[in-house]
Amino acid sequence: MAEVNRREIYRYLGIKGQKEPDLQTKALVEDCLEELERSVNCRSFYRRYPLTLLPDSELDFTCFKVKSRALSRNLKDCQEVILFAATLGAGVDLLLRRYSRLSMSRAVVLQACAAARIESYCNEINDKLKAEVAEEGLYLRPRFSPGYGDLPLSCQPDFCRVLEAEKTVGITLTESFLMMPSKSVTAVIGVSKIAAGCVREGCEVCSNKNCLYRRDK
Repeated sequence: MAEVNRREIYRYLGIKGQKEPDLQTKALVEDCLEELERSVNCRSFYRRYPLTLLPDSELDFTCFKVKSRALSRNLKDCQEVILFAATLGAGVDLLLRRYSRLSMSRAVVLQACAAARIESYCNEINDKLKAEVAEEGLYLRPRFSPGYGDLPLSCQPDFCRVLEAEKTVGITLTESFLMMPSKSVTAVIGVSKIAAGCVREGCEVCSNKNCLYRRDK
């Protein structure tokens, strides 16, 4: 089984800070993780593009343009971006739907486990990309996804089109720009010649300070 941050799972379940869950909850989490792993089919795909920072917080990825003040700050001093998509696969959605009918309490824990599992998978990709660009003397910035800060979900079709997401990883979009399978991620990662503190996750660059699921520093 891939290493999944249990503290992240507990956070999704509303157990924050240094508070420890009871033994029954811990056992349920471990059992759900084992069952989840049998349904996981991780797939990812990414492409690298030149970046041009334009006036008024507009960014040109060569393949499409977006406008975001938060992302512009994130990509300061970057000359390239990596666009990527990752998913746990459709089997996870089937598992979650099944337990939403059979046991809502288990479904809630499975949702938390799946959310932490896709983050751990994205972290694996991040580490691989970090090692790749390091060989060129380059550095990465934190990954940034549509829906973070002021980067709208409406740019999801551009991500999916450029990455050919349906063909490469099996991701499609609903009319409201939500991804299917639901445990999927698209993101942009800046590539720079200048070193900076690079974290893999996105809470540190999200402007929603009051989010229920925000990680503690």
